[in-house]
Amino acid sequence: MKLTSFILAVLLAVSAPVQGADLLETFRAAQANDPVFAAARATLQAGLEKLPQGRSLLLPSINLNANSAINDSTLQYSQQPTILPGGGNQRFNSHGYSVNLTQPLFRQQSWMTYTESELQVVQSEAQFKIAEQDLILRVAEAYFDVLIAQDGVRLAEAQKTAITEQLEYAKRNFEVGIATITDTHEAQARYDLTSAQEIAAQNDLENKRHALQQLINAAPQGLRRLGKELKLENPQPADMEKWVDDAQVSSPQLAIAQAAAEIAEKEVARNRGGHYPTVDLVASYANNNAGGGSFGVGTDSTNKSVGVQLNLPLFQGGAVNSRWREAQANNERARQELENAHRSVATQTRQAYLGVVSGIAQVKALRQALTSSESVLEATKLGQEVGVRTNLDVLNAQQQSFSTQRDLYQAEYNYLVSQLRLKAASGLLGEEHLVLVNQALY
Repeated sequence: MKLTSFILAVLLAVSAPVQGADLLETFRAAQANDPVFAAARATLQAGLEKLPQGRSLLLPSINLNANSAINDSTLQYSQQPTILPGGGNQRFNSHGYSVNLTQPLFRQQSWMTYTESELQVVQSEAQFKIAEQDLILRVAEAYFDVLIAQDGVRLAEAQKTAITEQLEYAKRNFEVGIATITDTHEAQARYDLTSAQEIAAQNDLENKRHALQQLINAAPQGLRRLGKELKLENPQPADMEKWVDDAQVSSPQLAIAQAAAEIAEKEVARNRGGHYPTVDLVASYANNNAGGGSFGVGTDSTNKSVGVQLNLPLFQGGAVNSRWREAQANNERARQELENAHRSVATQTRQAYLGVVSGIAQVKALRQALTSSESVLEATKLGQEVGVRTNLDVLNAQQQSFSTQRDLYQAEYNYLVSQLRLKAASGLLGEEHLVLVNQALY
């Protein structure tokens, strides 16, 4: 029986396919349960509040003041005047209220703060977009990590079964005198090594399951696996520089850096405006009532006023000029960080593109290598039967075949994740791309 059929038979016996959660369902569970993404969502909500806070600086402010007091007053004259009432002690209540309105007419710094708040909202939205893309990548990587760990366990078990068969074969040949005890020892040593590898694979699987559980807050069960024939597709368009150009337009990292550079420019103008006057429309209404007074007579007064108020800063100890110079330095820093972001995004996009292309080549090469290793194993086993190959040769051929199968699984998973990374590097990654990857599962 060929090795491919043998492996499939063992894998099916160990773990029959179960219709479990797929990649898309796992992602949606992570959207609802991942605390990192929940924190990013709260950060977005907080960031959106920057806009109404900035707008409030341009809108009117209204304040209400009220007071009430009990007064105890004693009045004595050194000489009794003829036209005033006599002195003495008076107890009376006084109360009042006032309403004051201020409507900014010209405040250059407030206007610049408002325009900066618009850019801060852009940054918050771009940061949340990064968090969404990061969640997709983290879920895909954790999901495929569990799958490759499951494959590792199944391959270790299949390899152990194959070595057990070879060990029994060596023992039988030794008993009938056509093989040496060395063949038995070699098979036993390889069996023990595979047993240790199986334990390590099971431990790795538990770790990977716990990592995925952290994202979805539930123990992953029955995850769907890759189909037998994974379709390999080159990036479209097949032009690395076109992907770089798209990234320069769509990358959320660049959107954050661009907004930061514009904010830094506005900060220069805002701090320069520290010397500018402010002009406000002011209005007030006040009512005060007193039940008594110095001359024993109560009062009830009302005051209304409307006007324009000008405030012109003349000198503030050099603080305005210092803040302006500081803003200029920060503006230069932001410009350099923007340039670095452009270069970093271009580099990341090129690396992601090459990752997909090289991943396709690697999968194709490993598929061919697996076919070759299976042929080598069959030929080696046949050679053992006719006496031209040893038991060790068969064990080595088996080891090579299983290692190649494991590498192929890993390369296929890496190829799928590389596709997502390329979309993320270009700023285009969304749930619809996860749907396409999910179609490769069964």
